[in-house]
Amino acid sequence: MRDYLFIVTGMVLYALGFTIFILPHEIVVGGMAGFSTLIFFASGGIIPVAVTMYVVNITMLVCWFKILGRSFVLRTVFGATLLSLIIGSIESYFTSHPPIVTDKTMSMLMGSALCGFGVGMYYAHKGSAGGTDIVAAVLEKKANISIGRTMMIIDVTIVTCSFFLPFDGALDARIQSRVQTIIYGWTSIVIYSLLANYIVNADRQTIQFLILSPKWHEIADNITHKSGRGVTTFDGHGFWTGENRTMLMVWCRQYDADAIYDIIKDIDEEAYVIQSEARSVYGNGFDPLRLKNRKILQPKQPAKDNITTPAQI
Repeated sequence: MRDYLFIVTGMVLYALGFTIFILPHEIVVGGMAGFSTLIFFASGGIIPVAVTMYVVNITMLVCWFKILGRSFVLRTVFGATLLSLIIGSIESYFTSHPPIVTDKTMSMLMGSALCGFGVGMYYAHKGSAGGTDIVAAVLEKKANISIGRTMMIIDVTIVTCSFFLPFDGALDARIQSRVQTIIYGWTSIVIYSLLANYIVNADRQTIQFLILSPKWHEIADNITHKSGRGVTTFDGHGFWTGENRTMLMVWCRQYDADAIYDIIKDIDEEAYVIQSEARSVYGNGFDPLRLKNRKILQPKQPAKDNITTPAQI
């Protein structure tokens, strides 16, 4: 229930950011929302954004059900349905009235921030709204292309296609107007992608502690039993003092760091503590180790007729 609460909240934030601050200024962003925006303006506002989003999402899920798997499809159906309902219930009002924030830049920044927080929130709790997620997941399984790269290429392409939307005016005026819109769209992609990535990885960031203290045994015992994190010991030798020391190494998530600091402070306030970020930690208690199957090219064997023997040389 906690996950679904955050998923719903994230969907609401994304829908509000997109519909209130981005869509009224005719800015095309990435993802299924951007593709649906293209259809909306290309049709002269006849086909609502929410309708295109839902129809295309469900169609892709039906076509690629066997590739994506039941769990992914069910989560995406829930997210796509909810997001389409929220956007569909409010888009007609905001597209038929002047933008709430008249300044285009400020409106884009606000909308991108809300979209980024929303996407990060529902991604962090295993939610999915479909769109480019579906295409990226299929290509990852069929063509071994990373999801992040696929989504970036698709998003940039969708925004660039806004150049060809209907426009009343000469070519020079079209270029001047559309290039600005495209830049707004690309900027929006960067902002909400960075925010979403930060939110998704904030709690999953792995921290490494190196602890040096004469009370190392007590510190290690408390960390193990109070925080639930493992401790590794190393035998060290002080060059200047000539004393043998024991160093502790601890890996933990960001949300465990404060508890470990409290344990160290309560036992030995003068302990040496080094904290650093670990880029990736795989194994028990952390992320599972996943390796993609890479196709290994076998060297071609020369044809029997073309084999050169020492005697021929």
